[in-house]
Amino acid sequence: MDRTMVTTAFTLDGYKIIKNLGMVRGITVRSRSIFGTIGGSLQTLFGGNISLFTELCEKTREESFEIMLQHADGMGANAIIGIRYDTTDVLQGVSEVLCYGTAVVIQKI
Repeated sequence: MDRTMVTTAFTLDGYKIIKNLGMVRGITVRSRSIFGTIGGSLQTLFGGNISLFTELCEKTREESFEIMLQHADGMGANAIIGIRYDTTDVLQGVSEVLCYGTAVVIQKI
């Protein structure tokens, strides 16, 4: 699926939705390694961006996004509208990241 056809909006300029295929999602559950936790904790002592945690969050969001794209592709969609991210702590140090949206078939106007 073309990443330019994925949006947080509910329309894509220059296209019309011809079929709504329903919700699609990508779910990833991640934990920090003991080394990442220690490294991140040390970075908090100096303040600013905690790059170890930022990198983990970026990887997790990207993974859930890719799973959502695969889900939509499997349904025959060529676009996803209204995407959102959500996160939940499953256990201490274990988080679920959910990326979801509406799979649609669009046609150029």
